[in-house]
Amino acid sequence: QVQLAQSGGGLVEAGGSLRLSCGASGSIFSINRMGWYRQGPEKQRELVADITSGGSTNYADSVKGRFTISRDNAKNTVYLQMNSLKPEDTAVYYCNALATTYRAPSRSNNYWGQGTQVTVSS
Repeated sequence: QVQLAQSGGGLVEAGGSLRLSCGASGSIFSINRMGWYRQGPEKQRELVADITSGGSTNYADSVKGRFTISRDNAKNTVYLQMNSLKPEDTAVYYCNALATTYRAPSRSNNYWGQGTQVTVSS
């Protein structure tokens, strides 16, 4: 299995910055894509940004130019630097990884972190 441990988040004023981290551990054979999703109050979970093992990134339109996703493959860790935060960024942020394990190296599965609250005050 693969475990994802998140850190970061919290309360910040509008215009401020926060950084989220997510480290993967366990019987990891490979990690293809890692990313961040969020779920606001009474909203569906949505993709914020993701990044492949090769470094290709993808962002939601709402965060382009403000958020930056990065990844340390050697540490199996993904980061989300969030700048110019807005109240509408308030949500629970979830780390996600598409990974294979030594037990099933040809089968990819989605794994999720525990979630972390980000609250942006106006």
